[in-house]
Amino acid sequence: MKKFGPSKWKFESSKRNYSFQTAIDPIIADTEERLLKVIKKAIYEAIEDAQTPLSKGGKMRVDTGFLRRTGSASLEGIPQGPSRGEKGKTYAWNSDYLNIILAKLKIGDTFYWGWTAHYAKYREAYDGFLEAALQKWQNHVDDAMKGLKK
Repeated sequence: MKKFGPSKWKFESSKRNYSFQTAIDPIIADTEERLLKVIKKAIYEAIEDAQTPLSKGGKMRVDTGFLRRTGSASLEGIPQGPSRGEKGKTYAWNSDYLNIILAKLKIGDTFYWGWTAHYAKYREAYDGFLEAALQKWQNHVDDAMKGLKK
């Protein structure tokens, strides 16, 4: 029977500064960055979907635009804002604030979205603009992942 001597491939930690954690950290960081990009993009697309007016194929009724304008995001809690618009005024929704909040979003944060218009819950109950957007959540995630792969 042949005896085997010491391996010629000895791993000596004193000669190499190798750490599993050091090797895996960049992979984890890249994965978390990609995951966060997918989350942010999917949230943005779902909100855009919910905010789409009937006239553009969505489910949200738009008369003055106040309901759309009061759509708000937060990482701190339920969004706060005006509940009543000014009579005779028209409003436009700007997604810049949403982009600012999404830029601050980190993995583990809770993202809040809501409309502050006093009639928002009634319009949602009848029109289901948020419910319809959330029912397509997987599609929004899939689209965000496809965009990341390009």
